[in-house]
Amino acid sequence: MPRICRRLLLACLLLIPSLNIAVAQSAESSAPAISTAATVSPERITTLEKQVADAKGSADNAWMLVSAALVLMMTGPGLALFYGGLVRKKNVLSTMMQSFAMMAVITVLWAIIGYSLAFGSGTGFIGGFHHLFLSGVGAAPNPDYAPTIPQQTFMIYQLMFAIITPALITGAFAERMKFSAMAVFMILWSIVVYSPMAHMVWGKGGILNASLGGRFPTLDFAGGTVVHITSGVSALVCALYLGKRIGYPSEQMPPHSVVLSFIGACMLWVGWFGFNAGSALSSGSLATSAFVATHFAAAAAVVGWSAAEWILHGKPSALGAISGAVAGLVAITPASGFVSPTSALIIGLVAGVACFFMVFSVKKKLGYDDSLDAFGVHGAGGTIGAILTGVFATRTINPILHDSEGAALSLGFVDGNFGQVFYQMIGVAIAFALAIVGTLAILKLVDLVIGLRVSNEDELQGLDVTQHGEEGYYWEASSL
Repeated sequence: MPRICRRLLLACLLLIPSLNIAVAQSAESSAPAISTAATVSPERITTLEKQVADAKGSADNAWMLVSAALVLMMTGPGLALFYGGLVRKKNVLSTMMQSFAMMAVITVLWAIIGYSLAFGSGTGFIGGFHHLFLSGVGAAPNPDYAPTIPQQTFMIYQLMFAIITPALITGAFAERMKFSAMAVFMILWSIVVYSPMAHMVWGKGGILNASLGGRFPTLDFAGGTVVHITSGVSALVCALYLGKRIGYPSEQMPPHSVVLSFIGACMLWVGWFGFNAGSALSSGSLATSAFVATHFAAAAAVVGWSAAEWILHGKPSALGAISGAVAGLVAITPASGFVSPTSALIIGLVAGVACFFMVFSVKKKLGYDDSLDAFGVHGAGGTIGAILTGVFATRTINPILHDSEGAALSLGFVDGNFGQVFYQMIGVAIAFALAIVGTLAILKLVDLVIGLRVSNEDELQGLDVTQHGEEGYYWEASSL
């Protein structure tokens, strides 16, 4: 037995060198594979980085194209139905046609000169002519505006804002302006008022541009000053210049179809996500934040407007609820990319109540005929939203401003930047001044050359027949 154990031990000792050699050979044979996996060539890294960037760019581009479509939907059918239902039956087509016409006319104007004036290089007040007929606007991104999407995508997205802004004005002079005069007025207004304001707030070198070093950095994420204040104030100027509709205010002029307006308002609410969340210009977390703020503000404004109406008038109307939603959407527009959900609720609630009193109290006391309350909702709501943006904007949502060392700076009043409200008021004042002076000058010019208002006979008959030769509804007398 001891002899057997000695022989086994000797055999094991003889096997050890062989095992060591086998292990070493195995390690050597596997070493190149491990080394190859761990060491990636610079070319491979470059390829991977490009693939990641392409994936992000594709995601951002997809979101922006969808957002552009959503904003276009806001004009037609959203605004067309909303405004069309609010007028009398004899003017439904003419009112809807005004929104539809903007989709065509402003598109052509934007391609020729509008985009260049708004986003081309120029002065602090207006862009230049570098992009006439969209020269230089192609697949390559413009890093000053949107570094992950083609400049052409950015251009088409901004076009949708340029379309809906003048369309909003039509609510003030509904049922009494010539279609020809409206078309010429809107073309000139887009050049004289919209393009300069868009450049000042969003264009490179604009004096109000907060992200690109403007002299008076005004926070306007999606168009409180550019879209809503300019259109709302211009709407008031138009209403005052044209005068009241025949029979206003002694004659009742109720909406002919609140159902159409209700559908239009719902489409506006949905489309507004493209309006505000799309203004993040990417599909990241900032878009999510703007989406949430937009929805919360609209809901709070419905509650605010309806509660005020319920208390003062005894009943919450459907028309009041949808008007409140639009007021909240307007007010949150400049703030959507800068404020928390709680702040969005506050902004919406304030806007809902304030715009209710503008429509039912201030308008009545001043006696102007803003047919569809474009100023009461967009002018007032945009002003409220622009100022409250300066109050509630916070760097935790959007660190848009940085110091020389790259640290995020405070944005709004609650964030520690007490001067931002002052800058917001400067932006509001410039928007008011440009809209008043520009609109009044254009109205006088068009009135002198074409004439603005339809004749009394045409107004009484209705603009559907007198301006377009057709009617919105062909009902037999027996079916009425």
